[in-house]
Amino acid sequence: MGQLVILDRDGVINEDSNAFIKSPAEWRPIPGSLEAIARLNRASYQVVVATNQSGVGRRLFDIRTLTAIHQRMRQELAAVGGRIDAIFFCPHTPEAECACRKPAPGLFREIQERLQISLEQVPAIGDSMRDMLAARAAGARPMLVLTGKGQSMRLAAEAAGVSIFTDLNAAVHAILGIP
Repeated sequence: MGQLVILDRDGVINEDSNAFIKSPAEWRPIPGSLEAIARLNRASYQVVVATNQSGVGRRLFDIRTLTAIHQRMRQELAAVGGRIDAIFFCPHTPEAECACRKPAPGLFREIQERLQISLEQVPAIGDSMRDMLAARAAGARPMLVLTGKGQSMRLAAEAAGVSIFTDLNAAVHAILGIP
């Protein structure tokens, strides 16, 4: 196995929506994000997604629909030569107070257990403070993108010493050492 990068989904890979992404038709990639993932794959990085999907717990869509959304993401990625190696998701609402919903580190712990690796300094790219806190709690290296909700998190991320990038493409360039 090569190196690992952990990505949030909504607001990092695809456009986010306050009304949730409830169908494959609503899933739209952020320009350049799919190509950035493909670039990681070509550099022998394994890419996994860790995403809160409380729309399942809120009964806005079911697991079958979530699977179809992820299938669309994977198809669009394949079209540009990229892939997601695994998707880890929390289906619970915030009220459930589960261990897997970010900012709790449960999804990151599951990634660590399933892949049998340390997450120490593994890049974890997200667009919210929840993503940053979960990554830090698991020992990963949080990176904020300004897409999605990222712009509103900029000051908090700066205060927390988190690296900030305009989008996934810029974060991937930094990981790969591309100027």
